[in-house]
Amino acid sequence: MAVQAVTHDPVQGRIAYTSNRGGTFDLWLYRPQDGLNLQLTQGLGAEFSVPYWSPDSRSIAFIGIGNVVHLLDTVTHAIARIDQIEPYTLLDWSPDSRSLVYVKNGRIVVYDTFSHGSYAIPEPGASDVQWFPSGTELLFAAPDSTGSTQLFSIRADNTDRRQITQNTDGPIHDVRISPDGTFALYTFPGASISIISTVDLATGTIYTLEGGPLAKNYFPVWSPNSRSIAYSATTYKEPTYYSLIQIDSRTGQNQRTLAASSCFATPVGWSPDGDKIAYLSGCEGVESASQLWIVDIREQIPVNVLSGGRITALQWSPRVRRVPENIFTSFVYRVSFPYPANWRRVSEERYEGFGGFFQVSAISASGRIAEVCSSEAFHPLMPYGSSPRIISMTIQNREACFIFPSADQPAEMNKQAALIVRYPRPVQIGEAFYNYFILFADVNHIRQIGGRLSFI
Repeated sequence: MAVQAVTHDPVQGRIAYTSNRGGTFDLWLYRPQDGLNLQLTQGLGAEFSVPYWSPDSRSIAFIGIGNVVHLLDTVTHAIARIDQIEPYTLLDWSPDSRSLVYVKNGRIVVYDTFSHGSYAIPEPGASDVQWFPSGTELLFAAPDSTGSTQLFSIRADNTDRRQITQNTDGPIHDVRISPDGTFALYTFPGASISIISTVDLATGTIYTLEGGPLAKNYFPVWSPNSRSIAYSATTYKEPTYYSLIQIDSRTGQNQRTLAASSCFATPVGWSPDGDKIAYLSGCEGVESASQLWIVDIREQIPVNVLSGGRITALQWSPRVRRVPENIFTSFVYRVSFPYPANWRRVSEERYEGFGGFFQVSAISASGRIAEVCSSEAFHPLMPYGSSPRIISMTIQNREACFIFPSADQPAEMNKQAALIVRYPRPVQIGEAFYNYFILFADVNHIRQIGGRLSFI
């Protein structure tokens, strides 16, 4: 099934959620600005699937059927399967939307979604690993020498490991770093009693939130500005349990109740502008939610925006700070695509700027695209190093491949990667006809540029 590319309003964003409304559990997308609702995956989700948006709001990572980690690119429609891990393991994107970090078998795994390479840092008992905003350091929970769970930081190159907390309150769960990287929150000590605390990562000072009346506080999540926390607080009114949608400041003392859900507990999510909160309801008589609601934190008027099927998870896309772009258009090569606005033309085919470059060309070849990609990647001069990676996909519904360099690529190649796409029809350039377009760009920009390529 083709995934429809969806435009993105950076203020209102998009809500990815997990539901069986199509018959099986899959990822769906709801767009608040116009009510668009569409299915993102077909037969890949599971009841436990939680969508995790990349910071650029382009990709979604989730653990799906067979406990497989899937990466969904909402622009190219490509889906990659990268690993098999335990359900409910936290997946966290690096600030540049390139690498994914998670825990597997007592190791912290850092996975490069561009090159599809990975490495692991041994860390027995680790959980909830996440990136600091710097993109060079990680936060995670793990047992100390006495067996008590603590928060630690470590550089992504496995150096400078540091213990942050001196926790003696038992196990901690649901660790989440604030968007600005200055605080972290967690719940303790377990499921039947779940209290939310925050910690100032610079000083180790801990604050405990008041929470709901039964000390059953679940799914805490940071506001985009890192100043508030939203969560689900279970309460009881004869004869049923339900939950309150509450927010509080990161140091407590400012609790507000915004709405109520008929579910025992519900995941919550902040809108990109921090003005609204999404949550689930519709659990009357059953365990699973069947409705998606949105409440404005100023007006406190809940609105039911979706109903039907079972819904188990949600995440609102982040606000994207767009880099100014220009559009490159070539009537010779019959292509158009965006590029950073601060890059400058070097020649008719090449542009360069801070942190990157691109160059366009074409290939005349009679073979299948797999042969064309292999021939380029393993050229005798080894422009991509000795062991480049070839990733097959489709661009604009055309056969395509990305070529990513290996670590031993010659330095003078300036981290060059490539994208090869079959033309819809052969293009005449001079006296010759070419049936493949090739884009060269640095490895940090090839996917962003190439994924938005269009033929003219």
